[in-house]
This record gives sequence, C-alpha cells and structure tokens, in this order.
Amino acid sequence: MYLRNAETGDLAHVVKLSELTDPNLATVMVRYHAGEEAGEPMSEKKSAMAFPSGEPLPKCWQDPHYRVDF
Repeated sequence: MYLRNAETGDLAHVVKLSELTDPNLATVMVRYHAGEEAGEPMSEKKSAMAFPSGEPLPKCWQDPHYRVDF
C-alpha cells in the first residue's frame, strides 16, 4: 500500500500493513520512492501520513481509545 507524506507530498510504500492498522503504534515503517529506486526503510509518524488522495488515515488506525467517550 502506498501513502503520501502530508508535509512533503512524497509517496511511500508501507513495509508492514500490520503496523499501519495497529492503533497502539504511533509510527509505521515505509520506503520512499525516488525515481525507480526504493529507499531504505524508515520510521514515520502515522500522523504525518495520508492516503495518496489526500484523505487522512482512519482514527481507528491511530488512536487505541477511539471508541471511548470521556
């Protein structure tokens, strides 16, 4: 799956989808693509990532307490 860095606009390939959908993890391992070369895996904050369309990631992927009302 590809995501876009919301700050820079660069596309990144998610290394492990399980990290992306785990709300207990604040970061996800991605590989940025520059031309035809895939970069080295690096950790990025989920809050800095969005879908390629610009839509933000679902809250249930980022907040383990998304159903709790205070």
